[in-house]
This record gives sequence, structure tokens and C-alpha cells, in this order.
Amino acid sequence: MTDSNIINAEIREDVGKGASRRLRRQGYIPAVLYGGKKDTATLSLEHEPTAHAASQESFYSSILEIRVGDGRQQKVVVRDVHHHPYKQQIMHLDFMRVSDEEVLKISVPIHFVGEDESPAGKISGLVIQHLVTDVEIAALPANLPEYLEVDLSNMEEGDVVTLSEVKLPEGVEITALSGADEDETMIANTVHIKESQGTGVAAAEEAAAAEGELEAAVDEVDAEAEADEDAIAVDAADADADDGDKE
Repeated sequence: MTDSNIINAEIREDVGKGASRRLRRQGYIPAVLYGGKKDTATLSLEHEPTAHAASQESFYSSILEIRVGDGRQQKVVVRDVHHHPYKQQIMHLDFMRVSDEEVLKISVPIHFVGEDESPAGKISGLVIQHLVTDVEIAALPANLPEYLEVDLSNMEEGDVVTLSEVKLPEGVEITALSGADEDETMIANTVHIKESQGTGVAAAEEAAAAEGELEAAVDEVDAEAEADEDAIAVDAADADADDGDKE
């Protein structure tokens, strides 16, 4: 386990809206850990080192290890992350426990290589589009790749690449291909572009249109994260009530 895959955390007892906001103000990320037939645990993570790790693509497709102050360790994968819409801030993280003996389903990125050397890549005005950039796979944790590679070096004008053509490492399956029929989902193709396309004009117009939506997006992200905290708090209260009844 490399240092970049180790996440230091602390168990927290204080949950709910107010608790999450206080954590963020203090430079921490509220998080939850679930799965593995164990109780859900609420965690706090230092924002700076966690955000640095999360800036790497592999953070979302690799087995991570959470370590808490009392020495306990747990292998996990990231299941959900809430980002602030425009600040460099992670609002909330969800982790799921991982077992070495259980097949794991997880989305991994697709890396396209060789397109600059391809016949299509050398034609003026012709662009190779990446239509799919990640895909769900199933594999034991030991066989889990950080990404899948697709070689486009032989791509010519008019060619397409489908999901069923992706070469897989041993022990890895694409879940969409698990049925009897091959999936013909197109993941790359070639298109001609006009001179007006690819300029900054369209991007500027989109940015102006999106500006008014930022505030609403902030409220939505915060509400979703806080809803997770409230649900955990309710579960904990119900569990305490059940224990009291048994006594």
C-alpha cells in the first residue's frame, strides 16, 4: 500500500448538519464508512492531505486504506464524493469496505493512447472523439486495474471503437459485457469540425450562463451531504432505542 493510498482519519460521534459545518470550518471533511456487514462509521479527515490524494485519478479507482488513531485499518473504495461547485473544497466523502475474497464492482477510467500517431490523427480538420471516459468493471481487489487502456494508433477516418473491443487484464470483466450479447456502445469515433468550433466563444457563453446557477448548486451539494449525516443520526438513535427496549 503506497502512501498516496493511505487515508488517516478519526472516528467522530458528533453528526448532523451543525457538526458537518463545524468540521468544514476547522479544515476537516465529514465522511462515512459502510458495508462489509458492519455498522456504519462516521469519520473526519484532514482536508488538505485528503484533497491532495483526491486530485489523483487513481484515488477513485484504487483500493485505499483508512487508518484511525487507535491503530485500526480498513481497506475501502470511494463510493461518492461531494465537491463544492467552485471552491477547491471537498464537502463530503463516502467509503465502502472491501474484502479480498469478494468481487468488487467499480468504475475505472479509460486511457486513450496512440491517436496522434494514427492515420486519423494526422488529417486536418478531423478529430478523434472520446465518447466514454470511464466504465464499470468487476474484479477481485487483487486484480483491480487503475485504468483500462485503448490503443487508437491504427484508427482511420470513419472508424469507430466499441466497448466490446476493449482489451481487459486477466480476472477483469466489464459489467456491461457480462450478458450473452456483445455491447456495441461506441467509445471513440472520428468527426470533422468547422473552423468556428473549438474556439473560446462557445465556452465563454456557457460560462456566463452557468454563473447564475452556482449558488443553487452550492445549496444542493450541502443539502445532500447533510442529509447523509441526518440519516446516520436517525439510525444511531433508533439503535439506542432498541437497546433500551431490550434492557
